[in-house]
Amino acid sequence: MYFTQLGFTAFGGPAAHVALMERQLVEKRRWLDRRHFLDLLSAINLIPGPNSTQLAISLGYLRAGPLGLVVAGVCFILPAVLIILPIAYLYVLYGQTPHAAGAMRGVGAAVLAIVAVAAAKLGKASLKDHFSVAVAFVAAMATVFLHWRHLPAADVGVLFAAALAGIVHSGWRPKKVMPIIWFTPLAMGAIAPGGMALMALLFLKIGATLYGSGYLLLPYLRTNFVTGHAWLTERQLLDSVAVGQVTPGPLLTTATFIGFILGYRPEFGGWPGGGWGGAVCGALVATGAIFGPSFVFIAVLGNVLPKIRNHPAARGALDAMNAAVVALIAVTVVQMSSPVLSGPGAILARIISAGTLIVLVKWNVNATWPILVAGVIGGATMGT
Repeated sequence: MYFTQLGFTAFGGPAAHVALMERQLVEKRRWLDRRHFLDLLSAINLIPGPNSTQLAISLGYLRAGPLGLVVAGVCFILPAVLIILPIAYLYVLYGQTPHAAGAMRGVGAAVLAIVAVAAAKLGKASLKDHFSVAVAFVAAMATVFLHWRHLPAADVGVLFAAALAGIVHSGWRPKKVMPIIWFTPLAMGAIAPGGMALMALLFLKIGATLYGSGYLLLPYLRTNFVTGHAWLTERQLLDSVAVGQVTPGPLLTTATFIGFILGYRPEFGGWPGGGWGGAVCGALVATGAIFGPSFVFIAVLGNVLPKIRNHPAARGALDAMNAAVVALIAVTVVQMSSPVLSGPGAILARIISAGTLIVLVKWNVNATWPILVAGVIGGATMGT
């Protein structure tokens, strides 16, 4: 099946996934024409969730109805999960050994540069006028303040406010009050019993409110799992994102890796009491929670998505949210640069990060290769 093959070979992030689907399903298999494909892609940007995964789900729905929706989504996601599980197993066993720690330190430095480049590219596309620049500036200031105050769901609140500002700026006024379901965040679940249940609710919230590029996952994860609940260290967060980046398929399978690490801990409350059983349970729960909302959104909105993007309010909201996304990613890069580029091995980490930045900007290579090289260099030098 095509989506299984894509899940095993789709390196390079959402942009590469979209290009591969367009080439295979539009040019070769002719499931739909290019105009229909672009309409579908544009409309998907208006709802939360991982764009390339939702595109795969939508194409499956278009081809074979509800069954195609499920099959396409599962076949695209499952290969990455199967690849990440053994990596997470090795990380739990050896992640603290010198060579593994050095390799992940090098990978973290490369990921920092990759995210910075992504923010720059998004900024070039999103900051088109004075209004979008103003939204990005205010969003950055608000994010720093809200994180400083440790307020819950700070990033969701910033995106929601940006969307409302975009609607007002578009000049659209509703003729009657109506719900805008794609802006509705889910509850934090802060009083849920047990770590596993709370983790599921947090990933469910992320999957239901994540707008824009998959790189926005980084500030979401940092807010909820590093600063919010102190379940992960800054280094573990970067390691998790690096694994999601270097493996094929959706970047959001980073959740699989995090769920495995957390579920392994006996004190976390995972079934069956931590260990390898709890780790696998945590990985599956996290994966299902973060991707579940995408299946629901496409099932509910699949038939109306192409019409949504022509609505002036939706278009204005999307433009403003894209500007806010750039601000959130930029703030995260600044906040995470200190633990990555300081301490033992800081000089080499800075060289790796700068080198990755130059390679990506000058030659625009697939991000997988700088990450692999950084891991080898870090393991060979910082691990000794």
